[in-house]
Amino acid sequence: METNVFKTTPFKHQLKAFELGYNQKVYAYFMEMGTGKTKVAIDNANYLFEKKLITDVIVLAPNSVYTNWVREIEAHSKNKPDIFIWKTHNLKKLEKYKYDKFFFLLMNIESLSRDKGVKFLKQQLAKRGRQTMLIVDESTTIKNKGAKRTRQLCQIGGMAKYRRILTGSPVTKNPLDLYTQCEFLSKDCLGFNSFYTFRNRYAVLREIHLGTHSTKIPVKFINIPELEQRLKLFSFRCTKQDCLDLPPKLHLIREIQMTDEQKKIYNKLKKEARAIIEDEEVSYTNKLTEIIKLHQVTCGFTKTDSGEIISFKTNPKLEELKSILEETSGKSIIWANYVYNIKEIIEMLEETYGKESVVSIYGAISVDARKEAVERFQTDDRCKFLVGNPSVGGYGLTLTASRNVIYFSNSYNLEHRDQSEDRAHRIGQTAKVTYIDLLVPDTIDQLVLDSLNNKRDLSKEILGDNIKRYFD
Repeated sequence: METNVFKTTPFKHQLKAFELGYNQKVYAYFMEMGTGKTKVAIDNANYLFEKKLITDVIVLAPNSVYTNWVREIEAHSKNKPDIFIWKTHNLKKLEKYKYDKFFFLLMNIESLSRDKGVKFLKQQLAKRGRQTMLIVDESTTIKNKGAKRTRQLCQIGGMAKYRRILTGSPVTKNPLDLYTQCEFLSKDCLGFNSFYTFRNRYAVLREIHLGTHSTKIPVKFINIPELEQRLKLFSFRCTKQDCLDLPPKLHLIREIQMTDEQKKIYNKLKKEARAIIEDEEVSYTNKLTEIIKLHQVTCGFTKTDSGEIISFKTNPKLEELKSILEETSGKSIIWANYVYNIKEIIEMLEETYGKESVVSIYGAISVDARKEAVERFQTDDRCKFLVGNPSVGGYGLTLTASRNVIYFSNSYNLEHRDQSEDRAHRIGQTAKVTYIDLLVPDTIDQLVLDSLNNKRDLSKEILGDNIKRYFD
């Protein structure tokens, strides 16, 4: 295998993934978060471009993920492709592009729920003369066979010469999740012409009656070793624990875009805060208050002067957290800086996974209750999530049952961050730990995380000149 295709040297498991799939028309990278599936896909695309087998790449990914591809492409693509991010308001700009060099087009997969997005994708694929690599990132977004975007994508997929799906957890509920993800690649992959014949092969069904209607639901799954063997023919699977060459701590960022409602409130508060931040006579406490107001908006709520909490119709951070938890395996710790978010997260987890799945530790929880929560998290297989405030994730807590630590929002205190990270990564931990920060870029989220990453106290940031660039 030629190695000059790589801009950045792959780990051994990434090289293996590349070598197995690089020349295949259809392929699936079932690689756990943090193992580098995006890099492998980018390396694969560069190889095919250099061999003149493709002219471009179209990436379909969830709203919160697709912009992360910009950073990954710039880091790993040796051919310096042009990068376009599809948005309805800049279609004319894209239409004027001459398409005379290698490029990536990034689209949010949600756009395929609308006729405009579907029409645009079809037009782009038709223009390329079937020389496109089409990638679906986080392919569980097309697991629902009845969803419009799933139906559209399975029909459109064949217009692309090469097709790839990427996900860390292709099965989120049961093996039937696999069918439409693989159908996008090709119906020949699994060897079934319909979902129903696939279901009948791998599931035992029971008929239930709902009023005048009846339906069949799976009660047991069968022939799973056979299904696994079929998948191996066109996929590469690896978990963090399989990758002996990975570092013991992995730090990832998931970028989130605010809703229009959030942006409106955030920009209003930012304008008010700018004058206070720039006033040298204003105290640290008053400046911190303005930062907290902005931080709360990126976290999905705001407060009135009387202290009343006003939540936004949609909280993109909460939606992204749901997506991350679908991708990850093993137990997870979720740290959030505000009690409102902690309660919101707990409610979501209980509704989705059941009350036995979650415990919590934060200021309102007694010391004895916290000890009990930690014990359950460490020993009870039913308990998958611990939700808490980083300020209580300090000395004395052992949370080594966790493989994932998610920062819904960060504390401003560097010690809180360091101590909360160390709860999972300490003596007794035998697994690699992934740390994921949910970040709204170019906002106060960035200020807080930059300060923590640079091992600086936020108080020094607030009283210095560096902070002013976050309010431009």
